[in-house]
Amino acid sequence: MKNNPLSKSEYKRVALDVPNGEKKLVLHSCCAPCSGEVIEAIHVSGVKQTVFFYNPNIHPKEEYLMRKDENKRYCDKLGIEFIDADYDTKNWFSRVKGFENEPERGHRCTLCFDMRFERTALFAKENDYKVFTSSLGISRWKNMEQINKSGLQAANRYSNLSYWTFNWRKKGGAQRMIEISKSEKFYQQEYCGCVFSLRDTNRWRKENNRERITRLVKFY
Repeated sequence: MKNNPLSKSEYKRVALDVPNGEKKLVLHSCCAPCSGEVIEAIHVSGVKQTVFFYNPNIHPKEEYLMRKDENKRYCDKLGIEFIDADYDTKNWFSRVKGFENEPERGHRCTLCFDMRFERTALFAKENDYKVFTSSLGISRWKNMEQINKSGLQAANRYSNLSYWTFNWRKKGGAQRMIEISKSEKFYQQEYCGCVFSLRDTNRWRKENNRERITRLVKFY
């Protein structure tokens, strides 16, 4: 048995079965590295997808633009529709007010997921999609149960709309995510995205005698 994960040359994607036999879906994307494998998996399965980029949590704006542009670059390469949603940071800060000191995976993150998925669900409903999902859960730094709960809750706001809780990490997905990121030379962000995660990551680095994050310079 091989010790290393699947390599790009031998990776075989099993065709995905979207819930209820649907042939199209909306993919909420958080960034290019996390969504690359998900986009590819959906694409090669013959499922039509619209990538919905709604992430008002990302700070500062230059960071937001970099992550968005990297995501769009990959979608354009594959000929996939990319929706650039509003960067309504004022609403995001209002949503998480009072939870600024919550730890990663805490209630602030739940509120953040809720907001982003509610907007994605609305887009899906307004554009006649019956299924939406997200690339957020592929990261090992995220709590899948927390993400799925927010996704299901957002879907339940509308009739005939489902949130797909597929585990993108399994069956080589996590490794394929890294392979695509390297082959595409995606921008490699070093914190989740919001100003509070940037603060806490730099605080941890200082406590562990590591250099502060230098944004917009590191690529796979």
